Amino acid sequence: MTLKGLDELDRRILHELQRDARHVSSRDIAEFVDASPSTVRKRIQRLESEGIITGYHATVDYKKAGYQLVMQMECTAEIPVRRDLSETALDVDGVVAVRELATGENNVLVSAVGTDSDDLARIARELSDIGLRVSDEYLVQRDAHQPFSEFEPEGRE
Repeated sequence: MTLKGLDELDRRILHELQRDARHVSSRDIAEFVDASPSTVRKRIQRLESEGIITGYHATVDYKKAGYQLVMQMECTAEIPVRRDLSETALDVDGVVAVRELATGENNVLVSAVGTDSDDLARIARELSDIGLRVSDEYLVQRDAHQPFSEFEPEGRE
């Protein structure tokens, strides 16, 4: 389903879930979007079954959890094996996210958490061993997220 297949109610539900899926109930969403809780639950089930909602994830502040080193690595993979290498990268201990890019030489972004510089070096070696070429590494200071603005209803502040 494309954005054109989403109606205003779908977009408003997605916005509320992106804002804070853990602390919002279908009843809370229903009050905000002027629909019944059962309608909201059915819409969420449809959005999940159609693969628009792919999961619910905890956002972790790794530094507060005692892991001071969060690294983003730019990697290169040959196009025919990019998907397989990206999936395999998720099996490397310490890798917490992988993002495939459609353009550019550095077409795989890997986020990893390590206990020390030796740990991050091990992760980079293991990524190299599976066939990804690590071209650049960045220590991440902070991650921030927000709901997609197109899902926010007009007039909401």
